[in-house]
Amino acid sequence: MLTDSSGKFSIPNVPFNPYHVSVTGSGFAPYAQDIEVRSVVPVNVSIVLKVAGSSESVTVEAAGDLLENEPTFHTDVDRDLFDKIPLESQSSSVSSLVTLATPGIAADSNGLFHGMGDHAENSFSVDGQPITDQQSKVFSNQIPMDSIQSLEVISGAPPAEFGEKASVVINVTTRSGQGETTPHGSVTASYGSFGTSNAGFNFGYGGKQWGNFISVNGLNSGRFLDPPEFEVVHAKGNEENIFDRVDLQLSSADSIHANFGFTRSWFQTPNSFDAQNATAWNGLVVDNGGLGPNGLPVGPADQRSQIKTFNIAPSWTHLISPTTVFTLGAFVRRDHFNYYPSNNPFADLAPALQQETFAQDRKLTNSGVRADFSYVKGIHNIKIGGTYQQTFLDEDNRFGIGCMRRMRFPKETGPLTSACGRIFTTA
Repeated sequence: MLTDSSGKFSIPNVPFNPYHVSVTGSGFAPYAQDIEVRSVVPVNVSIVLKVAGSSESVTVEAAGDLLENEPTFHTDVDRDLFDKIPLESQSSSVSSLVTLATPGIAADSNGLFHGMGDHAENSFSVDGQPITDQQSKVFSNQIPMDSIQSLEVISGAPPAEFGEKASVVINVTTRSGQGETTPHGSVTASYGSFGTSNAGFNFGYGGKQWGNFISVNGLNSGRFLDPPEFEVVHAKGNEENIFDRVDLQLSSADSIHANFGFTRSWFQTPNSFDAQNATAWNGLVVDNGGLGPNGLPVGPADQRSQIKTFNIAPSWTHLISPTTVFTLGAFVRRDHFNYYPSNNPFADLAPALQQETFAQDRKLTNSGVRADFSYVKGIHNIKIGGTYQQTFLDEDNRFGIGCMRRMRFPKETGPLTSACGRIFTTA
């Protein structure tokens, strides 16, 4: 980047990492310095360039890697790596990236992963917003890959500031348009196996005092969830998401940052061969031609789900002094999950697999506020803060339980059979 006429420069939205800064200027000797960013407190770098002498010398030596002075076991993943790793799951791309790029994490089905042997003990921190709900594509929707600037995956024993979960913390820094005086963006499209098509668009633009970054993506796949069989049966799904980050520098000491996001996903529950080709009314006792007790065709199981997720997270940062920063943020995030049974409830009664039909309408809302003070002086770094979070859960469950005994169908002889069922509702 270039400095202004007075030689000043600023780089906003810098992820926590060590950096190597090099400065060159016509008529001046090159300058280099290693800097480590470990808090939201701005790092002031004073650079003095010496006038180049009339003679020059070249020294060739091996360059050493940057070493981090960080006690936690973690892995840094930046955007350069995103495009190089072939992701296993497009519908849970963030989980897939974390699994493939981070040691000590094992993959599970449908976008879940296990860190250091723990199950479901992982959480996300997106620009300081805690997200501790399950981020599998079965339970919720993840933020799009296009919106991420870098990831820091902390394994083992996370620092106290993240709390609540004991295994893995994925610390996410999103992309910003602040400082992008020249508009930047990209349009991507891909097509792969199982009829998987993906299209995306992102755009960032801003000035020294403001910035906006927006990302829009869409996915359609014939293998949205992992199937129970080697052959993919009844596993179609689609996903659409939009992410917008707004930055505003009110003064040299105050800035506002807000994230907005909405994602919708719809997907089928993959069928086993039994659920696809047989039901309790077709093959359990006698071959009745796939007809239910009402004499109508039952057909294969057709269970499916829909998840709508929205997220709003504004925050305010105040620079108290060159060494102290205060941050105040709020957030609200809601997952609206609908699980739909087969249109014909008898299709859900598969032999030896499922003896009930089930429907669910669930709303899970997390809201809260967070505040913290960060102090940096020399090699000392102190952070004090707290988070208040409230979870609201609203569930409407409906299910019917079916039981089967020996049945006599037309043109059959033998003992008479019967079917029974009960419908229950919980809220």
